[in-house]
Amino acid sequence: MEVALEGLFQEFYWAFLNPSFRIANYFDIVAGTSTGGLVTAMLTAPDKENRPMYAAKDITNFYLEHSPKIFPQNKHKNFVGSMTNLFGAVMGPKYDGKYLRSLTDGLLGNLTLKQTLTDVIIPTFDIKLLQPVIFSTYDAKLNDLKNARLADVCISTSAAPTFLPAHYFETKDASGNTLSFNLIDGGVAANNPTMMAISQIFKERFKNEFMSKRAMDYRKRMLVLSLGTGAAKHEEKYSTTVASKWGLVNWLYDNGATPLLDIYGDASSDMVDFHVSTLFQALGCKNNYLRIQDDTLTGDASTVDIATKENLQRLVEIGKELLKKPVSRVNLDTGRYEEIGRECTNEEVLSYFAKLLVEERKLRQDN
Repeated sequence: MEVALEGLFQEFYWAFLNPSFRIANYFDIVAGTSTGGLVTAMLTAPDKENRPMYAAKDITNFYLEHSPKIFPQNKHKNFVGSMTNLFGAVMGPKYDGKYLRSLTDGLLGNLTLKQTLTDVIIPTFDIKLLQPVIFSTYDAKLNDLKNARLADVCISTSAAPTFLPAHYFETKDASGNTLSFNLIDGGVAANNPTMMAISQIFKERFKNEFMSKRAMDYRKRMLVLSLGTGAAKHEEKYSTTVASKWGLVNWLYDNGATPLLDIYGDASSDMVDFHVSTLFQALGCKNNYLRIQDDTLTGDASTVDIATKENLQRLVEIGKELLKKPVSRVNLDTGRYEEIGRECTNEEVLSYFAKLLVEERKLRQDN
């Protein structure tokens, strides 16, 4: 989706006479959790020329190249291999995370949050304090103790329980004060960080004027694009017939999946989608919010870590197919995404968004 959107920006480059602009040049804030946090950093971290480190079109190849090394596949898919995976999941994380840490450190080095080219939000969760820790460019500029290395933030938000190890690091300010973090995947608290991004905008721009007329008018002009990473068909994922017999081990690990994480992740994502949809409908600007999510994934495509060449290529194709599908919205009665009646595709709405964002940037430049 980012690839399509960035391409549309460049298609409309006549509006600002700079076809090299990228996503970070158009959005006031970019938010991402877990692998979305890594994508957020790639889209907003500056390179040596102070331009985004990655174009959106390059991120697909990045994942195709590195995912098999982050999630090395067990070549022995038999009873012994299955028991090895189960034993590993009980005794420790499924993957040691060394390649991901090395890759992230090499990619981002000592870049910090306040150096991003546009504001970012990346949620994590502190297991020592049992509370979310939300890293943001805005807070990093105000407090050096919150100005963590992007690499540490990305490793932390990607540390999905049972899959990758938790991450510890410290920050230090000019006075020598330190702050320690004991972090895991932000998805346990904010699998969909859209509401956090909206709240951050108002915290930064309006402070105590959240309900003012000026703030309300701004809401009606806000454009929000929310991209999911896909989910399994609800009727095919788990059933009460099976789950009613589960114990602790099964809830944490079942045939390569992690039911508790799936349940909490899907529930929080759908609730955020519901609340944001309600907000924009109440403001009379429902077309300014677009959530793109595929909840019909099956088999390997619905898993977190099956990084075979075949599965990764299939995920690429699913993303392309999703562009051609009609715009949908979650129905909380069924938990499924349903077409909302407009005869337009996700790709067409992205085109609409791109035009509005280009026009907004030109308006800001002219003023």
